[in-house]
Order: sequence, then C-alpha cells, then structure tokens
Amino acid sequence: MNDKNNVDDDAEEIIYVSRSEMKRDMLELQALGEAIVKLSKGQLDTIPIDDETLAEAINTARRIKHREGLRRQMQYIGKLMRKVDTEAIAAAYKKLQDGRKEEAREFHKLEQWRDHLIESGHQSIEEVMERFANADRQYLRQLVMQANKEIKNNKPPAASRKLFRYLRELSDI
Repeated sequence: MNDKNNVDDDAEEIIYVSRSEMKRDMLELQALGEAIVKLSKGQLDTIPIDDETLAEAINTARRIKHREGLRRQMQYIGKLMRKVDTEAIAAAYKKLQDGRKEEAREFHKLEQWRDHLIESGHQSIEEVMERFANADRQYLRQLVMQANKEIKNNKPPAASRKLFRYLRELSDI
C-alpha cells in the first residue's frame, strides 16, 4: 500500500519553471526567429516551417523596413514560435550554419593550396595532381607562372584568382 502512494506522488510531481527561465526560453525563440528572417530565400526554403501563420509572419518581417515595426514583428514571431514545435526548425537552422562553416573551411583550404602552388611552383603541382586526378597539369603550370609573373611585376592578381577558381572547380567535381 505504501509503495502505491509513492508512485502516485512521483506522477503528480509538478515541474517548477521560474519566470526568468521562461523569459530566457522566449528570448531564445525570438532570436531564432530573427536569425531565420535574415536568411536568404533559398536558405529559408530549407527550414521546415509547418505553421502557416508563422511562415506568413516571417515573410512579412522580411518586407518590413521600419525599425520599430520590425521589432514588434520579431516579438510576434517569438510568440508564434512558442506555440509550435521548434525542434525541427532549430535543427535545420543549425545544420545550415554548420554547412556554412564547412564551406568556409573548404574555402580556406583552397586558398592555402593556391598560395602553396604560387610559392613552391612545380613541386606542388604534383601534389595537386595527386589530390585532384582530373586536373590539367599544363593549365596549372600556366596559371602558376602567370601568377608569379604578376607578383614580380606588381600587377593585379588575375592569374591567382583564375587559379583559385580552377581549384574550386576541381574540388566540386
């Protein structure tokens, strides 16, 4: 009999949430809403927003230019986000942000490859050929020679930009 009372007490336990914690949660949802509003159209399409009212509010916020109106619209978006399940929205946004970070890392790697090619010349072309099997050795040599010539003559780095674009093409293939 005593065990049954303990089970009932545990089931009826009320979880206390402070007002400060509720306010922090509301501000987090509003910040997520603001971040979603700032996304480009293509990025916004990747976010799963099932609620029509929320989707309409986000589209409205994207058109508002007046500061005070935009602030009020953001508060409204935060209010709407409290009523919907935001786990999928937050997960999609985090995935989008992680993808941006990965793109930036790849971009920096390609910049390092380009700089390494320009500095060390023909030796590093073989490394690039090993990494990218479909690279054109002669075209790489021409670009590296042109880039070194531009550096030597203090000209704008057009060839190094071409080299970077070519490396980016190779990495995308």
